[in-house]
Amino acid sequence: MPPKVIRFEVRLAGYKGYRREEILSAASKPEPQRSRLLRKIREEVRQSLKQNISIYREVARELHAYRKAHAGEPVPNCSDSVHTAMSLKYAHIYNDFAHLDLLGSLPQQVDLFDLL
Repeated sequence: MPPKVIRFEVRLAGYKGYRREEILSAASKPEPQRSRLLRKIREEVRQSLKQNISIYREVARELHAYRKAHAGEPVPNCSDSVHTAMSLKYAHIYNDFAHLDLLGSLPQQVDLFDLL
């Protein structure tokens, strides 16, 4: 599944990710602590997503080669390590997108100087 489809699934499900409480806790802090924490979390999630998508593509190539090598077998073996790796990377990407969507949905703090 392409990453865009995974992100669409996250949005449809309304899932907020396993870091939901951490993100909401950071969002409830006073400024400037709030912005600093949210920027830090957003950067961590972006780096994680970038790394996970890169590995996901590698595993997808391995899965393609695996399927090609085992084509025509009567009962496919879905418990090999390539399947586990694919499902884990999918879950990681799913959570990363959920975290980014939650971060994006938080109201932005307006700087008082922006009003001048």
